[in-house]
Amino acid sequence: MDIVQLCEILMLIAFGLSWPFNITKSIRSRTAKGKSALFEIIVVCGYTIGMAGKLITFSRTGEFAYSIWFYIADITMVCIDLGLYVRNTHLDKLRDAGKQV
Repeated sequence: MDIVQLCEILMLIAFGLSWPFNITKSIRSRTAKGKSALFEIIVVCGYTIGMAGKLITFSRTGEFAYSIWFYIADITMVCIDLGLYVRNTHLDKLRDAGKQV
């Protein structure tokens, strides 16, 4: 692993550290207010494009980038938070309709 891959992995770790906090907040708050599904979808697209670049490099050179595992972890965490967004949006609608949640 060279310094470029190490820097990329550290960047992905830094971004990835925020998602567990965001997921915890989504679980505890039980509301989607103040959240943006579009933002999270854009983040997933960005991670997917970065991962696609690594897969293209692998197919051309045979060089495996260890950073791909961090892309997968980050995408997974964002998708979990997106799932919570969907759940919390449903809970918000129930609350707005005056139903017990």
